[in-house]
Amino acid sequence: MSTLNGRSILVIGATGGLGTPIVKALSSEGARLTLTGRDADRLNAVGVSGEVVTGDLREASTAQSAVDAAVAAHGGIDGVIVASGAVAFGPFNEIPDDVLLDLFLINTLAPIRIVQAAFPYLSASATAGHDPFVVNLSAVVAEHPTAGMAAYSASKAALTAFDAAAGRELRRAGIRLVDVRPPHTETGLAERPLAGTAPRLPQGLQAEAVAQRVINAILDDEKELPSSSFA
Repeated sequence: MSTLNGRSILVIGATGGLGTPIVKALSSEGARLTLTGRDADRLNAVGVSGEVVTGDLREASTAQSAVDAAVAAHGGIDGVIVASGAVAFGPFNEIPDDVLLDLFLINTLAPIRIVQAAFPYLSASATAGHDPFVVNLSAVVAEHPTAGMAAYSASKAALTAFDAAAGRELRRAGIRLVDVRPPHTETGLAERPLAGTAPRLPQGLQAEAVAQRVINAILDDEKELPSSSFA
């Protein structure tokens, strides 16, 4: 894909630490945006033009609602970026069951549901020759599961496994799926855990730099961004 100008792109988690710089970069490329999050005021505060839709990713209906809003606003979908996420810290045996459920609902099941809901429209985009894509933000812990973050690591590894398998299926329909596994990034997520307290972490990458790397991967038709690609 040489350009994003005029393309309809749905961004899940547009107010997150990576979501906001990704949205701003997409806007500067001329994309037509649909932005999702839990708070309409925060979505509007991102400061870019686009359709705004709210919802809770833990609810199964949110995926279809987000896709329907993008189609209603822009007539179709050419790309999906899932930049949402949740983290929890602490020994695996101390993570409450409701936190385990939320980790997998947000980090694993929500992206799967989004891709399922968007698939017919991405397929139509491929038929029209628009080079559609899906970008799922996984994490370095999918490659290197980390003690003290076992449940979080598992939820991201599950997403990466889905991306590897579903990506092969999507390619047959002319849709590119990019699994992105950045190293620790200064998004503020570690300061907002569902449970536990973050260990001492090294200085992370700047969110704007990671966001631009994601945009470049979309434009350059890359199919995977492992942690090593951010060196």
